[in-house]
Amino acid sequence: MTATADDGLPLMGTLTLPTGPGPHPAVLLLHGSGRVDRDSNARGLRLGLGAPLAAALAAKGIASLRYDRRGVGATPGNWRTTGFTDNTRDAAAALRALAERREIRAVGVVGHSEGALHAMSLGSDPQVRAVVLLAGFARLGEDALRWQGRMITRGFPAPARSLLRRLGNRHLDRIKATTADAARVHGLPVNTRWFREMLAHDPRPALAEIDAPVLAITGGKDHQVDPADLAEIDRLVPGEVEVHRVSDLTHLLRRNPGRPSVRAYPGQLRRPIDAALLALVADWLADRL
Repeated sequence: MTATADDGLPLMGTLTLPTGPGPHPAVLLLHGSGRVDRDSNARGLRLGLGAPLAAALAAKGIASLRYDRRGVGATPGNWRTTGFTDNTRDAAAALRALAERREIRAVGVVGHSEGALHAMSLGSDPQVRAVVLLAGFARLGEDALRWQGRMITRGFPAPARSLLRRLGNRHLDRIKATTADAARVHGLPVNTRWFREMLAHDPRPALAEIDAPVLAITGGKDHQVDPADLAEIDRLVPGEVEVHRVSDLTHLLRRNPGRPSVRAYPGQLRRPIDAALLALVADWLADRL
């Protein structure tokens, strides 16, 4: 399936339909940050969320649309100069395209990580009947990124931890001082526009405007998004909201009985997405779509 962005760019994706006659309820799947394709796979980090989530939803009679980001997979464009706000607008365009399909009778959104922030922004759309937030934060983007940095480095010896945090602060200061869409920062190519917009993004006003029921899930061992933000989501959403802090779940949506660390990611990625998580999302959506 192709959804047309506001500037005419084709967003190439996969529409998964359940068996049986339609029209069907459907959800738009929105993935995390980076150069990710429709299945939430990037070079060196193949999360593999799209296909198993689409299958779990189809088994409950729910269709889904997932698409490649700009400049990734079959979607043309330049990923390096695409902003955070571009991603929000593209998600809105994909939602409209999904809702217009004659096979579809109602729509919702499911977002993971950055995708959860875009799902929050779409939650006030009168077409949206349900919102699922997987590992979405509820604070200023810069505060969320700094929390993530502290968690990632906390297992390092104190001198290394101090050095990495100083380098991280310098890196952020350089990014915030840029004006171009893309630039080299300390010798590395960076999508500086995306970073500036993400650092300044505050999802809390969008959460307070969501009209649809909300399911928010964050792992207790997520060290990229603070699971304590679930309480803020619960406080801000004005209508029905259900929050789950899943004890051993990580940001990769896998279980990890050990201490959370990015160094454990390769081992986690050899295992499938947590089946209980997929079932919880599919069952909740089936009751509300």
